[in-house]
Amino acid sequence: MEKIKLMINDVEFIAKQNETILDVCRKNDIDIPTLCYHPDLDIKYGSSCRLCIVDIEGRKGLQPSCSTIITDGMVIKTHSDEVIESRRLILELIIEDHPLDCLTCEKSGDCKLQDFCYEYDVTGPVFNKNEKVYEETKDIDIDETNEFYIKDDSKCINCGLCVRACNELQVINAIGFVNRSDKQKVAAPFGKTLAESDCVSCGTCVSLCPVNALSPKQKKMRKWEIEKKVKTTCSYCGVGCQIDLLVKKNEVVGVEPNYSSTNKDSLCVKGKFAYGFINHKDRLKKPLIKKNGVFEEASWEEAYNLITDKINEIKTNYGSTAFAGMSSARVTNEENYLFQKMIRAYMGTNNVDHCARLCHASTVAGLATTLGSGAMTNSNTELLDADVIFITGSNTTETHPVLGSFVKQAKNKGAKIIVADPRKIPLAYKADVYLPLKPGTNVALFNGIMNVIIEENLQDHEYIERATENYEELKEVIKTYTPEYSGSICGVDPEEIRKAARIYAGGDKSSILYSMGVTQHTTGTQGVMSLSNLALLTGNIGKESAGVNPLRGQNNVQGACDMGALPGDYPGYQKVYDENIRSKFEDSWKKELSNQAGLTLTEIINECGKGEIKFLYVMGENPMLSDPDLKHVEESLINTEFLVVQDIFLTETAEYADVVLPAATFAEKDGTFTNSERRVQRVRKAIEPIGESKPDWEILTEIMNRLGMVETYRSSEDIFNELAKMTPQYRGINYKRIDEEGLQWPCIDENHPGTRYLHKDGPIRGRGLFKPADYMESFEDSDSEYPYIMTTGRILYHYHTRTMTGKIEGLNNLYPSSFVEINPTTANRLSIHDGELISVVSRRGAIETTAVVTEDIQEDVVFIPFHFVDGAANQLTHNTLDPIAKIPELKVSAVRLEKIKKEV
Repeated sequence: MEKIKLMINDVEFIAKQNETILDVCRKNDIDIPTLCYHPDLDIKYGSSCRLCIVDIEGRKGLQPSCSTIITDGMVIKTHSDEVIESRRLILELIIEDHPLDCLTCEKSGDCKLQDFCYEYDVTGPVFNKNEKVYEETKDIDIDETNEFYIKDDSKCINCGLCVRACNELQVINAIGFVNRSDKQKVAAPFGKTLAESDCVSCGTCVSLCPVNALSPKQKKMRKWEIEKKVKTTCSYCGVGCQIDLLVKKNEVVGVEPNYSSTNKDSLCVKGKFAYGFINHKDRLKKPLIKKNGVFEEASWEEAYNLITDKINEIKTNYGSTAFAGMSSARVTNEENYLFQKMIRAYMGTNNVDHCARLCHASTVAGLATTLGSGAMTNSNTELLDADVIFITGSNTTETHPVLGSFVKQAKNKGAKIIVADPRKIPLAYKADVYLPLKPGTNVALFNGIMNVIIEENLQDHEYIERATENYEELKEVIKTYTPEYSGSICGVDPEEIRKAARIYAGGDKSSILYSMGVTQHTTGTQGVMSLSNLALLTGNIGKESAGVNPLRGQNNVQGACDMGALPGDYPGYQKVYDENIRSKFEDSWKKELSNQAGLTLTEIINECGKGEIKFLYVMGENPMLSDPDLKHVEESLINTEFLVVQDIFLTETAEYADVVLPAATFAEKDGTFTNSERRVQRVRKAIEPIGESKPDWEILTEIMNRLGMVETYRSSEDIFNELAKMTPQYRGINYKRIDEEGLQWPCIDENHPGTRYLHKDGPIRGRGLFKPADYMESFEDSDSEYPYIMTTGRILYHYHTRTMTGKIEGLNNLYPSSFVEINPTTANRLSIHDGELISVVSRRGAIETTAVVTEDIQEDVVFIPFHFVDGAANQLTHNTLDPIAKIPELKVSAVRLEKIKKEV
């Protein structure tokens, strides 16, 4: 790229082509005031505040530095007398009709307008000097209808940051400018309130507002009352957003985005506003021991003694196979590492698993087979430069909202979007092709797309020849799946399949995004491998902004898998049956280890039910809500001789425990999470643990020390150093290297920069393996007794209702309880009305839930979110497994809908 020389304030600088004056100044610590600028917003629509004006030699008038591209030989003055006087005038005009209530305004001390007025000696209005401005406007145009923030038009300076962030970054278009001249203001369209608008409460506008026109609904406080701001990683989905926790008196009182390569400056409603669970009054604060069927508070010593005595007793009486543990995708890498170490080394079994078994076990199995690694191939922000994005089995804007915004930004830049989903999800309305497939027919659809690509000679012959194997078998299997045949299985128009195939194959950088709509099937592994086939077929592996990208549902699903919270894998996916690998861990841990792969999560529950598992340790999991067929889960937990639950709240699972240990939240400990894009990022302690709760790693260390472990970890960093040594992909990572920005594995040594996208020099396994599969029907299908297919999933406004989002008043006000989406034709046939309480019945049980009648769901298909305890979707699901990955088929269950008879 061409280098450009320019003079700024009599100093020569060398800059890059296409940079703005403001870019160059900020990189060189030359301060220029701005009220409307943001680095990710299009400069074509900026310059509204004019405060960043500078003097350019040879140019008539002062120019906005935020939108003026540098040229070679430019001579610039950023603080000449004329510039300073002009900035002062601009500020005077802004505050002319701005309420000067700094004494009572909560933004005082954190207000850019206030700061700039101080810097430029602006003391008040100098024109009309209207002292009645505040009194006349303080009760006018204040919109408090949003659950999380307030809009006060009297304080708005019309900088446009909120409008542009909503339109360009979130691509929601919930607000815009209305009226003209001095009547111009920011508002939702057609006179709607914020609550009535399309606003999704991401809070980006609130974070960017330079004044107090948009303010969070939070405890009354000023900036100087914030004792510290702690950078950490969000504990919700797998995007891994970087955030700042605002702390006052050992309480988290706010969250701000921390600009990063992961999420840029965006958050979602949960990451921005749903932090109240951290200091919630219902947090577990002391250990609990069940005595005579009732929980009683106990000391840590008493709890530890009971647990370790029981471990020794059961090991003596029944042997190591009587133990099992469920680790967690919500705790840190360090804690997952210690948990699997405890189960393997101090209980003597590989019976350890976690919730990835319920969401992405088929991803790990499928992609590891075809490519050599079961992880997301590319990075979050690479989506912004994709030519084509194929989204299947992922309601991205609701489950991974920041990535959903990246998809929409890519669309605005010209990317083509393909969506395949049984529901008409929000991104389907923006798609170039929407494929409304029947639940459970993914493999048939993907085969149909590949059939078109091969028949029309759209495949990448050079890549296939150079980097793949088993292509002839793929062709043989795929030739049957014409668009007409595939369409008849999926319920999709064959011409739309052709159109999708041509778009995907025609992109130079075509990216696949998928999630549990692909994985949670008895054929989930085949579905994953079919997507890999599609990417290999078109040469979209090993290149930027392309790839196969599974989106992890929880903050540390990737890390928990990496750390060996799996029954067949040590940390780094090193197999327990490999003698050399096992010897390495035995030498490190100084314990003899089993060479037999352990039980999966669903198998553990089954064995508990049979009485074979006597001791079950559950850390940060809630199988009484998340697992299929909850009646079976309940029976199994009741039948377990000794159950330990370690969590932050008394969950449904903890109700059945013999001992409950109070754990610290992510805000009360140090460690790391690994997000979907394989980026290992810091988690930092912001407050002291609530009550007597402890970080999970401290609890596990203290239990293992009582069981004979010699090592005493003094910090999470001690644990990370050990796990990095034992995990090849993490070997080059340490806390110092990821202090500012996380690193993406594999990172093989301390000089390695990390890996932005995988398979650059060819698939890790050597050659990409085409692994074709024929379509197989789901275990259950609709019939005369159960005529509807139920599918499940997440919604934007909830996560774990018992432990996290259910503690947030605003979220509960929006979505207080379970519901079932029903197509209007289905509802009309059954005389079901929108908002009516109905019964949904499967072969496993029945629930009562509220009907939501919508065109967004197919006829004869219903959708129920799985977050809620009352009306729990998993009362209805079955536990039939994918035979390869052992993941249950949570996405297809046969149900019937019944009206509830009213008592007379």
